[in-house]
Amino acid sequence: MIKLISHIIPITRTVKSQFSGTLEITWINGKKHLNTKNANYSYGALQAVLKFGLDKIDLNKVNSILLLGLGGGSVIQTLRKDFKYQKHITAVDIDPIIIDIAKSEYNVQDTSELKIICQDAIEFVKQNSQQYDLIIVDLFIDTSIPKVFLSLNFWNDIIKLKSANGVILFNASLEKERSNDLKTVIKFLKSKVYQVDVFEKVNNVNTVVITKSL
Repeated sequence: MIKLISHIIPITRTVKSQFSGTLEITWINGKKHLNTKNANYSYGALQAVLKFGLDKIDLNKVNSILLLGLGGGSVIQTLRKDFKYQKHITAVDIDPIIIDIAKSEYNVQDTSELKIICQDAIEFVKQNSQQYDLIIVDLFIDTSIPKVFLSLNFWNDIIKLKSANGVILFNASLEKERSNDLKTVIKFLKSKVYQVDVFEKVNNVNTVVITKSL
């Protein structure tokens, strides 16, 4: 019934999160979106941005994925349904409320091919030693990427987790105050002899950065 009514009028309920503030679960035009006050977190514009990036990666060569920033799990849905990717994904999110929403509202569940970890991404990349063929960095609080995720220390830890021929897909903010930090990250990645492709204003939303070994 809610799904049908949402074609006429959006239906929203709110959930409070320590990390993300007020989250909105909104049915609109028969689809359920996860939003913050100012941004789409999952199953909307964000999903289209990440799909754009994934379409530029040869997933046939990817045997393991690390997803930093679960949100509602829309990128997992995109990988499974649109790209038919059935191999292992490790998803990390600091927010237990977000993880609960992904599980209860979008049926994103732990399986033999999906491991969901509630942990700060900073700590995870420092402590973890496993390498991945694709690392997706999608770490936002509302519309902002916390400055720590644009630090070279963080990106140095990310590089250590990338397999020899692995790929990094970074969903980057459009905020002007972060533009110099992003340029520094891109320069750093290039200095590691990586091919770095930058796609600006994807879907009129965000910048997408894709890093591959040369």
